[in-house]
Amino acid sequence: MAGSILLRRGVTLKNIDSRRLGPWRSLTGNALVRFPALVALALSLSISLAACSFVSPDFSAGATEEASSQPETSRTNISGSVASTGRASATPASGDGTQAVQARTGDREEPSTGSPGEGASQVGEALGSGPLNDILGDNVPEVSPPGSGQFGGPGQLSELTPQAIVEAQELVLRDIYDNALPSVVLIMVSRNLGSGADRPSVPDIPGIPDDFFERTGGTGFVWDDQGHIVTNHHVVAEADRVTVVLPDRTEMKAEFLGSDPDSDLAVLRVSDPDGLLAPVTLGDSEQVYMGQLAVAMGNPFGQQFSITTGIISGIGRTIRSGHSPFSIPEVLQTDAPINPGNSGGPLLDRNGHVIGVNTQIVSRTGVNSGIGFAVPINIARQVVPAILEDGSYEYSWLGISGSNVVPDVAEAMDLARNTRGALVIEIVPDGPADDAGLQGSDNKVMLEGRDWPIGGDIIVAIDGETVRSIDDVITYLVGRTRPDQEITMDVIRDGELEQLTVTLGTRPGS
Repeated sequence: MAGSILLRRGVTLKNIDSRRLGPWRSLTGNALVRFPALVALALSLSISLAACSFVSPDFSAGATEEASSQPETSRTNISGSVASTGRASATPASGDGTQAVQARTGDREEPSTGSPGEGASQVGEALGSGPLNDILGDNVPEVSPPGSGQFGGPGQLSELTPQAIVEAQELVLRDIYDNALPSVVLIMVSRNLGSGADRPSVPDIPGIPDDFFERTGGTGFVWDDQGHIVTNHHVVAEADRVTVVLPDRTEMKAEFLGSDPDSDLAVLRVSDPDGLLAPVTLGDSEQVYMGQLAVAMGNPFGQQFSITTGIISGIGRTIRSGHSPFSIPEVLQTDAPINPGNSGGPLLDRNGHVIGVNTQIVSRTGVNSGIGFAVPINIARQVVPAILEDGSYEYSWLGISGSNVVPDVAEAMDLARNTRGALVIEIVPDGPADDAGLQGSDNKVMLEGRDWPIGGDIIVAIDGETVRSIDDVITYLVGRTRPDQEITMDVIRDGELEQLTVTLGTRPGS
């Protein structure tokens, strides 16, 4: 029952672990309506005119293979629930013709071409015919090469009217919604909180039933044509009954097939003899880039089948899953408003393709504050088939905790200040890293009033791929390795470069 709302007015279950009660938060005045001055995204132009600043928290210390360090805020479990922790622990809430910025590496590559006509019309085909052409008429700007920073010939965009630009955006969003709606579902969950001595403490009022049930809600989406529904683990965890509701209000009893707490994903199955379910189209989260359009669909606070929009405001994030000691890498950050009830719903690109599964928000109030996170769809591509086959997913495991090497730590270890890598702090006894001979930190140094571990191995490469942070280690292990796989690690030990071979194990609890 990780942080879910008790549907009694004025009472909210706040903390994932301690279940501390707190007040219900009003959403009045929190809605944000966006009308960008130029909707270049609607025309598939790789340009964003909305400027914003982001102050990055200090992730330099305390990151581990199990869970990276987090800023001092709270995150809200967005399954129709509110949760908080002292630190910002996890609290569960391919653009065609453009260049994709790869997380951390800075490399650029052309994304694959999607199918025209789904969601927003594509450049070339859309500008020659279709609704956008009806609006824009002959005032179609020439599209410059992606990344050139140019719209086209001088004065061409000035020929577009503000009304045409806004209407083009509206048509794109309408198409996204209409195409995705048949694939999005409301998930209603009930949990028996116990009876007699086990039930919650309430006044002794005549007529109160013996059994108490907690009722929560979330979102899911249709994975395939076999009746499989994907949602968040925290939406359906410990559920006694799960009901799936379609946009036409058809209700279906759902069977829980399995889940993966480490990625916060779960799979349900419903019987669909009438063929009412329409599978989503999956995108490619590796092709997602900063500033691209992001659309969230779901059921925030029970407001069924809502749509909100924003941009991708961060890529390659690593967050705590909230349900295990391990982290989720390559997470997408968005400012599209997502709130309790959006959990498990799709995050879509401008083509209506699913690029992520909405799971968390960072908030001090329990509601949207402009920082939301979605599990990348490429992780779901790994995890969901395994759940369908085995009911769970097994991850490879190294068995370390570590942190990023920052300049002061490098200097304290008599290394160049520009040394980067993942500093091994602790080794799990008898784990894969221990068996391979990796060494953890054996000393500490006081820096700015804080103890920093030093002296352990610094991982600088895995299988020849550069490692610059502990997040790189987590990302490589999750995305590129399997249990019992052998990997080669380059480490700096006592100022010298050494190479070790590690046979990975299976993550505990997998």
